Amino acid sequence: MRCGGVRTFTLELARGPGDAYRGGERLCGRVLLEAAAPLRVRALEVAARGGAATHWLEGRSVGVNAVSSDFAAAETYLRRRQQLLGDTGETTTLPAGRHEFPFSFQLPPTLVTSFEGKHGSVRYSIKATLHRPWVPARRARKVFTVIEPVDINTPALLAPQAGAREKVARSWYSNHGLVSLSAKIDRKGYTPGEVIPVFAEIDNGSTRSVLPRAVVVQTQTFMARGARKQKRAVVASLSGEPVGPGRRALWQGRTLRIPPVGPSILHCRVLHVDYALKVCVDIPGTSKLLLELPLVIGTVPLQPFGSRSSSVGSYTSFLLDWGLGTLPERPEAPPEYSEVVDSVAAVGQSPFPVPQDSDMSLESPFFAYIQEFRYRPPPLYSEEDPNPPSEAMRPRCMTC
Repeated sequence: MRCGGVRTFTLELARGPGDAYRGGERLCGRVLLEAAAPLRVRALEVAARGGAATHWLEGRSVGVNAVSSDFAAAETYLRRRQQLLGDTGETTTLPAGRHEFPFSFQLPPTLVTSFEGKHGSVRYSIKATLHRPWVPARRARKVFTVIEPVDINTPALLAPQAGAREKVARSWYSNHGLVSLSAKIDRKGYTPGEVIPVFAEIDNGSTRSVLPRAVVVQTQTFMARGARKQKRAVVASLSGEPVGPGRRALWQGRTLRIPPVGPSILHCRVLHVDYALKVCVDIPGTSKLLLELPLVIGTVPLQPFGSRSSSVGSYTSFLLDWGLGTLPERPEAPPEYSEVVDSVAAVGQSPFPVPQDSDMSLESPFFAYIQEFRYRPPPLYSEEDPNPPSEAMRPRCMTC
């Protein structure tokens, strides 16, 4: 028998540890109490808490002294409390044996996705507290996960993303020519388990071979007292073959699969989680040529191809613009967000594994991989019209 007459005091949630909640749902569970003898109880309560917090230290030198600045911020999303045994000032005597106290909370309609980072986190928990006269309070605590729905089936996230950059390859005071890069993806929003078809053109007008690469980078931004702290990590990568001097490489829809990562966090005031596709070209003797396309990782997958008539036209024009010329086959529907996360959790791994540090990856040979594709080059410029109008079609002078 344990001291105080309480054998066990635990808290259970109706859903399993691998299940997640969302805003507006009910958080249900029960408190289990097993008493070895009649037990005097003053109060029993449960409290649900949730919020975001950031914290880091920054050091600087002031003369011969080192000074550290402390940056911290917090934001609360959930604060609920429920009395299971009333605190009326009088004690209640529970008989020996097992007792069960159910509880239920209505979660707020809007919550931020659970997150764990180096300088901040978003956490949710529920705690049960047993108050007894002349005895320290007994507590039990459970942590639960919240996933904020991010629907990628919106016009902004279905729009193609494209860009172009160029750079002069230099070495000391010598000019080795111009290197240009253009890249495009069919949309901005993706979900874990999907593949990103990367389209790019690398035109190497320099006298040296260059190496194209591509990565998906996660950027964690922590904010406090007007300051920001960022942490970047590579979550997926591809690499291509070297492009020789004076040659052009056309890269066609080679797939880059998104691993099981957490969704984008865009509506928190103290931390953000953003994603981007970065395509770069390594130029010997010169800094990298880098092109960045923004991404949003969502939780609601892309709807079936047939139900998105508005996006079919945009995707068709996307293919035609890049010279593919034919419509794609009916694609397989992407997996549900929960399926991707559950498949990883089933083998004992964290559903959101910590990505590799990108500081080394962006500067090392492990930066990325992309693959080859082709598209129609623009027509050659000419001062003469290659298709002149016939005599019958020529406009006549008004005075003739």
